[in-house]
Amino acid sequence: MIEHIVLLKFSEQTTQDQKDEALKKLVHLGNVLPGILDIQAGYDFSGRAQGYEAGLTVRFESKEALQNYGPSEAHQSVIKYLDEIGTLDRLVMDFELESK
Repeated sequence: MIEHIVLLKFSEQTTQDQKDEALKKLVHLGNVLPGILDIQAGYDFSGRAQGYEAGLTVRFESKEALQNYGPSEAHQSVIKYLDEIGTLDRLVMDFELESK
């Protein structure tokens, strides 16, 4: 299994409604793209995220599923929306989970 983690930093002009819509669109990808086992998104509440306000975790069944996710039309549509609403930065990390 593959864990995909994304942290999002928004501009000051990005409204709360736009942020909420972005997270909704991201989570919806779990309903339309194959190979996603779990997808979650939410806002930082600890104040330790160094300016990143929201996070996304996606668990994929395989590296191939992750590779197909990035360039997919559905994912690229969400990326376009994030750019339009003023996302300043995205920090991404992917790692493979060990089987137990």
